[in-house]
Amino acid sequence: MTRASENPSASAEPLLMNVLDTLGTEIISGILEEGRTFTLHDLSTRFGISRTVAREVMRALEQLGLVLSSRRVGIKVLPSSEWDVFDSAVIGWRWKADSERQLKELSELRFSVEPVAAVIAARCASEAEGAELVAMAEEMSELVKAGKREDFLATDLKFHTLILKASRNDMFHALAPSILHALEDSAHHDHQGTGLENDAVEAHLALAEAIVARDPDGAERASRAVMSDFTPCCCA
Repeated sequence: MTRASENPSASAEPLLMNVLDTLGTEIISGILEEGRTFTLHDLSTRFGISRTVAREVMRALEQLGLVLSSRRVGIKVLPSSEWDVFDSAVIGWRWKADSERQLKELSELRFSVEPVAAVIAARCASEAEGAELVAMAEEMSELVKAGKREDFLATDLKFHTLILKASRNDMFHALAPSILHALEDSAHHDHQGTGLENDAVEAHLALAEAIVARDPDGAERASRAVMSDFTPCCCA
């Protein structure tokens, strides 16, 4: 007997995720427009899935705020104001549907939060956190010299995550995955090779040093300088 046959839900999960991805993309792109209704039977017929799997898909969409289910109406597509826009799945679907808008909105969120987090980190970061930030900034400089773009981006994400953590603001830290999508997407949006990293290295080091020096004003200035190197054209 196979593992899947021992656990029917294990074999159903990939199918569930595929259907969920298709419907999530269609709702967010507007193919399934706001107010559109459908039923579990519609899902079962369209995708060739059981009613149980269809119900799981509906529940997942409902948890993300994309649909509302009721016995009288069926499954109704909700407006974008109801979506859980910080969920990684919704971020991914929005990116596929309208990358420019998604990048713009994530970047605006980042530009609103990170300078404030840097100011607080300059007051609250531990000595160990400050030393780690400086070490990562110096590492990024070496990675740029070596032309290791992907390693640079990975270290950059860790650097910004640590600043949000060092702010001692749980809400900022909780927003880190969403905010850092903007950083990652900005980097992949850049088509000019390593120039982006070369321009940013000095600002990263200045930011780390300002946090170590307990200089909130300097940290804010350096944070804005770092982000200016990653500002996508849609935010100009």
